[in-house]
Amino acid sequence: MIERAGAGPLRRLVVLRHAKSAWPEGVVDHRRPLAPRGLRDAPAAGRFLAESDALPDLALCSTAVRARRTWELAAAQWGTPPPVRYDRRLYAADVPDLLDVVHEVPREVETLLLVGHNPGLQELVLRLAGGGLDDTVERVGVKFPTCAIAVLAWRGTGWPALAPGAALLTSFAVPRGKHADSDKGDKKDKSGKHGKGGE
Repeated sequence: MIERAGAGPLRRLVVLRHAKSAWPEGVVDHRRPLAPRGLRDAPAAGRFLAESDALPDLALCSTAVRARRTWELAAAQWGTPPPVRYDRRLYAADVPDLLDVVHEVPREVETLLLVGHNPGLQELVLRLAGGGLDDTVERVGVKFPTCAIAVLAWRGTGWPALAPGAALLTSFAVPRGKHADSDKGDKKDKSGKHGKGGE
């Protein structure tokens, strides 16, 4: 199934939704910080990627504070973090916008990490996955919560070749830090809205 994208090296797109964010009154969506649970979950995401041998050659990260902080805490779990590029286009991006950014990635990058927001990331994973191992695709379709990680594998000579249905969803996980379910301060704002980039 991975061969659908054609000849070329095995490449991986690792998709990470930012960790749980807080809703401070008077703070614009782009500047919202991580909640206590998010501060614990983001390092857990970094440890999961290291233990899964899914460390990236390059990271692309939304400029939103909650995404940048998720990246910083995750990358701090690795000996030598890869280069990171912060791209405003990843904030509140839809699938076409996300693919535009991914298609610009240099050919020498074989494992790419994308740190961003829902609903765009969930839709991107579902659009790219031509299939999945076990029930991964179904699980992503049900929910792509904060700090969720999806790993897509495909073969291609370069990132511009990555197209809908070309990849295999090889893993899906939601790493959590200790005591992640005990927070009382990690609630949504009173309106229940999730802002442009989700929680």
